[in-house]
Amino acid sequence: MSHLKTLKAPKTWGIKRKEKKFVISLLPGPHNKKHAMPIAILLRDVLGFASSLKEVKRLINDKEVLVDKRKVKSHKFPVGFMDVIEFPKIKKYYRITLNEKGRLWPIEINEAENNKKIVMIINKTKLKKGFTQLNLNDGRNIKLADKEAKKYKTEASLLIQLPEQKIIEYMPFEKGMKVMILAGKHAGEIAKIKEIIEYKGPQKNKVALIGENNKEYDTLENYAFVVGKEKPAIKIR
Repeated sequence: MSHLKTLKAPKTWGIKRKEKKFVISLLPGPHNKKHAMPIAILLRDVLGFASSLKEVKRLINDKEVLVDKRKVKSHKFPVGFMDVIEFPKIKKYYRITLNEKGRLWPIEINEAENNKKIVMIINKTKLKKGFTQLNLNDGRNIKLADKEAKKYKTEASLLIQLPEQKIIEYMPFEKGMKVMILAGKHAGEIAKIKEIIEYKGPQKNKVALIGENNKEYDTLENYAFVVGKEKPAIKIR
């Protein structure tokens, strides 16, 4: 399917729903559909770097757009939360984050940060010959020796260097860490973990948080994405 009905597009895309009946559909990818949008929508409707789909395709074909230091091949390519968008010819760099309304939004970053990205460890896979693979939220995998991999826990985040995927900093999912809320009533907010509330059985774990103005509230554990310790490790606002 080349197009999607506008009314069925995720609210996180932030598009105007009454102006067009259809929008560009999204290619399958590692990001949750709610946390990714087609790069054509980002370039044309959000950033305004193109006025038409034809111009978007030209930018892509001329290799003027990189996502996480990789060349994009399709206008439907999914750009998602924490991805870095680079325009090498004009030296412009953006990180996809969430704004105060919980919508995907590009923020401009400087050149020094264009090779840094925060990713979450969603799983660990045991490999042969003494290795473990860290499975990350954006589809990446990092292979480590078993002994080294033990210190890395699921739900924690990593600050990595692109494109090498070198681990710069480990940010555990624990009390005192800063998180960005990905969904729910408080989507887009930055808060500090006060307590992790664990349940036995099918009920999902929750996190007690301290938000802006010391406002306290709870959210589901999988809605909280660790972004730093005392403050976010990179620019996300």
